[in-house]
Amino acid sequence: MTKIQAYEDFVKVHGILLAASGLPRTLHRKLFDKLTSETFDGGAYFQVDPCQDGRQRRLLLTSAASMPKDSNVFLIDHAWTFRLSDAYKQLQEVPGLAQRMAALMCVDIDSNSDVEEIDGDGVSRDTYSKLNVTDIVENEIGYAKERGYDTVKWLELEELDIDDDMLLSLDLSSKFPDLLALSLCGNKLENVEIVVQEVTKLKNLKALWLNNNPVLENCDGCMADTIFKGCPGLEIYNSCFTSNFGEWALGFCGGVYEKDNPCPIHQDNHPLQSVTSLDLSNRSIHSLINKAFSPVEMPSLSHLNIRGNPLKQNSVSELFKVLKGFTSLQTLEVDLPGPLGESAIEILESVPNLSQLNGVNVSKILETGNHVIDAVLQPRLPEWTAEEPLADRVINAMWLYLMTYRLADEEKIDETSVWYVMDELGSALRHSDEPNFRVAPFLFMPEGNLDSAVSYSILWPIQNVQNGDECTRDFLFGIGEDKQRSARLTAYFHTPQYYFIQEYEKFHQKLQSKSSTPLPVKSSSSRTLRRTDGCALRVYTDLPQVEGFLTRTEFIITTELKDADIIWTGMQVDDDVKRAAGITDQQYINQFPFEACLVMKHHLAETIQKAHGSPDWLHPTYNLESHLSQLIGDYYARKRDGMNNLWILKPWNMARTIDTTVTDNLSAIIRLMETGPKICQKYIEHPALFEGKKFDIRYIVLVRSVKPLELFLADVFWVRLANNQYTLDKHSLFEYETHFTVMNYRGILNHKNTPEFVKEFEQEHQVKWLDIHERVRNMIRSVFEAAATVHPEMHSPMSRAMYGVDVMLDSSFQPKLLEVTYCPDCTRACKYDTQAIGGGGELLKGSDFYNYVFGCLFLDETRHVCPL
Repeated sequence: MTKIQAYEDFVKVHGILLAASGLPRTLHRKLFDKLTSETFDGGAYFQVDPCQDGRQRRLLLTSAASMPKDSNVFLIDHAWTFRLSDAYKQLQEVPGLAQRMAALMCVDIDSNSDVEEIDGDGVSRDTYSKLNVTDIVENEIGYAKERGYDTVKWLELEELDIDDDMLLSLDLSSKFPDLLALSLCGNKLENVEIVVQEVTKLKNLKALWLNNNPVLENCDGCMADTIFKGCPGLEIYNSCFTSNFGEWALGFCGGVYEKDNPCPIHQDNHPLQSVTSLDLSNRSIHSLINKAFSPVEMPSLSHLNIRGNPLKQNSVSELFKVLKGFTSLQTLEVDLPGPLGESAIEILESVPNLSQLNGVNVSKILETGNHVIDAVLQPRLPEWTAEEPLADRVINAMWLYLMTYRLADEEKIDETSVWYVMDELGSALRHSDEPNFRVAPFLFMPEGNLDSAVSYSILWPIQNVQNGDECTRDFLFGIGEDKQRSARLTAYFHTPQYYFIQEYEKFHQKLQSKSSTPLPVKSSSSRTLRRTDGCALRVYTDLPQVEGFLTRTEFIITTELKDADIIWTGMQVDDDVKRAAGITDQQYINQFPFEACLVMKHHLAETIQKAHGSPDWLHPTYNLESHLSQLIGDYYARKRDGMNNLWILKPWNMARTIDTTVTDNLSAIIRLMETGPKICQKYIEHPALFEGKKFDIRYIVLVRSVKPLELFLADVFWVRLANNQYTLDKHSLFEYETHFTVMNYRGILNHKNTPEFVKEFEQEHQVKWLDIHERVRNMIRSVFEAAATVHPEMHSPMSRAMYGVDVMLDSSFQPKLLEVTYCPDCTRACKYDTQAIGGGGELLKGSDFYNYVFGCLFLDETRHVCPL
């Protein structure tokens, strides 16, 4: 087709794309004009401004007039388009790419600011560091006397390289016996006994900050408990409220108590009466039922922030009762979902005096009926060090900017998604739940075919926008709470961690409570299919391997599906296919009903969890379409506890590791949901290795019956080896041949004969393979028991099937289930002769593989298989 010239031809070729974009019909011609003339005129209307101290950018409308809704459309170029596996390589190799992306994502400058830090006394940090600690202590004594105090009550000794010996020599308790607040943040304190000894001499302490000292890494919870006993009046410890918090801690957060006013000068029965605004966010508060936290003590309280607190000791009704008592309370900030439940509407009904909730006017909430609202979530901003290369900074930050699409034509859809970054103008659009602009990808085909396609994004106003307004888009357009919108915002914003941790803990406890009883192993009840007239069983198959290697005289291949006794196919046979093909209930099929509970990854995990809870052989697994909150909680809990946080994301129903990703980036995990439904599974970061390389093992399981459960494990199995030496270096996560083992379809396949592998593996690790094999057998039996127990409807007397079970060993040689595959690729089983492991080491000829598979399933034989 020649180049598109007329608007009518443009609409004809791009009609589906125009409809999918959502662009109003009134803007179609304007889009055509700008595409054909390559008009990028956004710079005449918009301005990109830095914000968040230069760590983010925003887009402002700067044209002289306002911009009415649906009045214009703008082209946005794509600055970087790539497949995920190529991202790191391109950043390293494409000239100028890393520099442009780093500038666009605001990670091109060192994170350490050159601005001189000034403390509350007008003394620069540089000046402080030049003074020795003794001088600072003397200055503090003089400072206290100037303000009329007999002794120092508030002492800040931060980032002064104070070590354990220096702390002892300071003898703080002798110099400052009445000290109320002490900050030793950012020093070099290491010894738990010395710190506890010196701190607990200060009997009047109300607040103690030891943040960012090595001692906190060296201690357990006992240090805090000992300090609490030695300082019974302590209300704040390392920025968190103790269970003993009261008037002083609330006064500190309410601005009553500070360095210049550490305590009431005169006896005051109600020192908090002047408090109108109280920020209690992220204080680890477990209960708000407290004598000091009451309307009697704070009658003028009008603004309250209780975000980031677990409040586990209070029920929702108790919290509502406390808050309702503050009749002057106008604005409230709280985690949603959180301790007050999951509904903004319910909060407003229970605390009716509020005029604003989480920064949104009550009238607006009631008008829209939104249950989950938040106008003040803090954005995730990239973090990096000065030594970190630009490519690494971009890889970490890009998930805040990426967008995605997948190409398709009349014949097929592309298996891997395309990711892209909009240009500087498009990338400056920040998120809003109530956006004034909309963005959509658009594929322009100037010659009417996919080969000529050029990808853009198109931008248009969906509200009336005034000069100077910030231009925003909805990062989660079309995604509501039914699709876990609040949880998915975690990719872009700091959402309440403790809520997600609670969701994870509830899920984990539920799994731990599960137990199952193994199904009894019964003698075979399935019957042989041998024909009494001696005729061969007719087999219809669409698999070349079966057609080529099934050579037993008891079977004969037929091309007529309706004439077959046995149908052995690689396609899914459902009721519609049966009707269309004329398949009857008297024909055997190599599929069991509801076998999706095994062969689809999300159903497999769910089946096992329902039956067994959380067995050791199944790594933590989450269906991201239904359990994203629990996954986020698990991630946060691991991060809190300093545990490994590497995860692998797998599509529900794709083979050959297509669209599979390994990452420790939470934003990446959430964003990868956009390329299709996935499970997220804890990565086996310490697998057993063979000569330093990762491997997995493919086992073949034959199922004669589900009720009773009749399973057989083929004697033949094979190992699949990665090509590269295993490493957890973050750059290796982009190397397929390091972290994946399936090389049949890409990379170089290095086949290892099974007996050789077993012998060399035993020698390398000084283990007995038969011990490992027995653990694998027990695990596989448990997997199929789970399916038979949870889904008894799988049973069908006219079904016989073969499944591939992929297993990995961890560094302790314990088996871990990877997946179960329907109609597995058995090329290696047919191609290579091998020997049975154990027993007499009988020869297993590859050309006989399907002969003994069919013999087991349809003739009740057990040659080269063993029952499970």
